[in-house]
Amino acid sequence: FADLVLETWDLHCDRNGREHRTADMGCKQLVVRRGQPFTITLRFSGRGYEEGVDKLSFNVETGPCPSETSGTSSHFAVTDCPEESCWSAVIQQQDGESLSVSLCSPANARVGRYSMTLETCTDYQGSSYQIGDFVLLFNPWHPEDVVFMRDENERREYVLSQHGLIYQGTCDYIFCIPWNFGQFEDDILAICLNMLDVNPKHLRDQSRDCSRRNDPVYIGRVVSAMVNCNDEDRGVLFGRWDDHYEDGMSPMAWIGSVDILKRWKKFGCQPVKYGQCWVFAAVACTVMRCLGIPSRVVTNYNSAHDTNANLTIDRYVNEKGEQERYSWDKIWNFHCWVESWMARPDLAAGYDGWQVLDPTPQEKSEGVYCCGPAPVKAIKEGDMLLKYDIPFIFAEVNADVVYWVVQGDGMQKQSIRSSDVGKYISTKSVGRDSREDITHNYKYPEGSEEERAVFEKAEHQKKSVGEEDEGLHLRIKVSEGANKGSDFDVFAVVNNNTDEEHVCRVTLCARATSHNGTLGPQCGLTDPVDIDIEPRAEKRVPLRILYEEYRDKLTQDNLIKVVALLNDHQTGDVLVAVRDIYVENPPIKIRILGEPMQNRKLVAEISLVNPLAEPLNGCVFVVEGTGLTDGQLVKELEEPLEPQAEAKFRMDLMPRLSGLQKLMVDFESDQLTGVKGYRNVIIAPQPM
Repeated sequence: FADLVLETWDLHCDRNGREHRTADMGCKQLVVRRGQPFTITLRFSGRGYEEGVDKLSFNVETGPCPSETSGTSSHFAVTDCPEESCWSAVIQQQDGESLSVSLCSPANARVGRYSMTLETCTDYQGSSYQIGDFVLLFNPWHPEDVVFMRDENERREYVLSQHGLIYQGTCDYIFCIPWNFGQFEDDILAICLNMLDVNPKHLRDQSRDCSRRNDPVYIGRVVSAMVNCNDEDRGVLFGRWDDHYEDGMSPMAWIGSVDILKRWKKFGCQPVKYGQCWVFAAVACTVMRCLGIPSRVVTNYNSAHDTNANLTIDRYVNEKGEQERYSWDKIWNFHCWVESWMARPDLAAGYDGWQVLDPTPQEKSEGVYCCGPAPVKAIKEGDMLLKYDIPFIFAEVNADVVYWVVQGDGMQKQSIRSSDVGKYISTKSVGRDSREDITHNYKYPEGSEEERAVFEKAEHQKKSVGEEDEGLHLRIKVSEGANKGSDFDVFAVVNNNTDEEHVCRVTLCARATSHNGTLGPQCGLTDPVDIDIEPRAEKRVPLRILYEEYRDKLTQDNLIKVVALLNDHQTGDVLVAVRDIYVENPPIKIRILGEPMQNRKLVAEISLVNPLAEPLNGCVFVVEGTGLTDGQLVKELEEPLEPQAEAKFRMDLMPRLSGLQKLMVDFESDQLTGVKGYRNVIIAPQPM
């Protein structure tokens, strides 16, 4: 027999991509998921493959120093009876000189970029052919993969969906911003794989790092560290919280991860300026979804940052309600992290499922700024010793906040109520643009037996008491319409739930604040008011907050913290109530003109009215949406936007993907920043 000579081959990138649900990554390369077969066709010249005469085998390898022992290299012959636990090749059909072969990796293979070689052997004469590269990803569709997820709708949302919503605001005013994850957009897969290759663990020991890339726990930890740059590790984002963003992009201005990841690559893995928690979380979510690990962005309201890990956050205010001393412990009005779905064979049974990963740099874990993966189940049960970082996240959702009022003579009095930490833990619902509340995954109901048992296990004595029916109550209400550009009212509302009259003194103080709890200048203060309050009655003390007062003090977070203080003359008790008020931006209106269809021009009309009493300068609209725009579209207004005037323009789109897509818009100017809007667009498939 003459030698078997390979002439051409076909990796069927399109067909394999559709079957492996990676087709949206484009078809420039073969991208497949582990544990699932993919087909290639070999075409020989002169003669076809003869069973019993020709021997065929394959070699696949990944990483700079592949070896069989570390699981980064495999040599396997074509066989009729493949084993599931290792790489295999099976002949599917033969047609003259062409041969279809089905290749399959084990469900625990290392993910990453592989090279593939074919070896032919006839009468002890052999040849070797390099037949291209492919990328192997995690496979949530495969029951044997540790990231297996049972529900198809969940897999669609948490692996395949390229856009979503991120919850922000305050626990009294929850709203969402749109986000373009874009994990299948051009170049994003290459950037994510590159992130794994520039991580310090890889640079320290390439062979060990590549051999651990079959484990989503390991990958999650690497991604959590690489999304921030606090370890001088060529991380993606630079965190900044002080409202000075002139030498970069304000964290409020981003509307997607693609722009950030592409900038990081373009500038040679220099950190991109600037990020805050939702930006870190969203970029990590993009990377995890891209690699095939189901992931979602989660928001925790009134999130505690407990630096000394005593599960108590002490706040000191004076008798005017102003902060008395600086504290490293902070309460963020919201904080975002990522949950990724995976089994935890490294832990005892019962901790599979959602795991917290928090890429925002807050505290070090094993010497590096990363956090997690921490099983949500372990946080709920108070299992502080499990890997990784449970105590820190447990505090984020369970710490007590105790207010101390420092009186004129220096005496300190503990307020008898404290604000609640870990409220309305939120994520986007599966398949719908609504909020799913997942607080019950993190905590047992307040005051329940189970909660008490968990706190005992976590050695946490809860200092704050729930809302009692007795005594005086103090809360803060906001009038309708805390809109940027207008004045609005807040009220201290006092309820007397006793049978006798009370005489008390009430003070209200308002200050600009930022999203991580740092206080800015004062923008409203009442003189102390003495009120008599009848038994079982309610009284209100108003504070008007003026636009001219807060205009230049508000940070880009648009937040005002109002503190109300009540001194009960009879009992000497001090009550403190605190509320973060979000000052609303105007809406962006988006209209779609025409019949949306794949590969056919579509027009979007975008408008915004200036609600302020002064003109807006340097107005810019940025529009993006995976499958709708090719990258970002930018519209700069040439003229200032006068007060109450409307900016309106039209933009041409060419939808690439069919199905439900999101068109997202961000508006920036000198006085109004981080204004967001989005519109769902259903694109009809191109007629065949």
